[in-house]
Amino acid sequence: MVDRTKQFVRRMIRVLARILNRLTGGKVTPNGVTFFGLAMHIPIAWLIAMQQNFWAAGLLVFFGLFDTLDGELARIQNRVTANGALLDSVTDRMKEIVLYSGAGYAIIAETGRPDLALWAVAACGCSLLTSYVNAAGDVAMSRAPAQKHATNKAFRGGPLPFEIRMVILVVGLLSNHVALAVIVIALGAAYTAVSRLFNVLARLQEANG
Repeated sequence: MVDRTKQFVRRMIRVLARILNRLTGGKVTPNGVTFFGLAMHIPIAWLIAMQQNFWAAGLLVFFGLFDTLDGELARIQNRVTANGALLDSVTDRMKEIVLYSGAGYAIIAETGRPDLALWAVAACGCSLLTSYVNAAGDVAMSRAPAQKHATNKAFRGGPLPFEIRMVILVVGLLSNHVALAVIVIALGAAYTAVSRLFNVLARLQEANG
């Protein structure tokens, strides 16, 4: 069911990318879409901070689709590059920093407990760590002897990748349980980072014999 939903969404985004490319004559670039999606996460974070959860959730879902739109547009325009992949990954991390900052502010405003906002810091840190382990694993594997390594793909596993973290945040916003969502993200991202680390270590041990 989940896979079918993903495939359906991807098909719809592919159609949207074709329409956008045709209407603009190719003037809208994948990087432009990436930067626009990043910029729009700033008002989303402000809405979260102001506890306008319904609007924040709706915009987060809408602009979250830009993560797929830029990739589809790149394929249509034959602009799939390593630079684009790097930019996409870095802007995703920037989005999380902005969003969890807004969540931390909202938690303090709603509960009056600054200590609970530490979970937002933990969610941000552990989320960044999942990406770091993936990148560091790529570097380590590239240096291992006689290894053919699928850069930026092999270590993306674990229960809470970026997309799932955003789904949890949306659910937390719609249910008015932002603090709980942030706690789940922090714990799940921590587990994901650790599981990726053990995966990297296992692959390195196998590569080194």
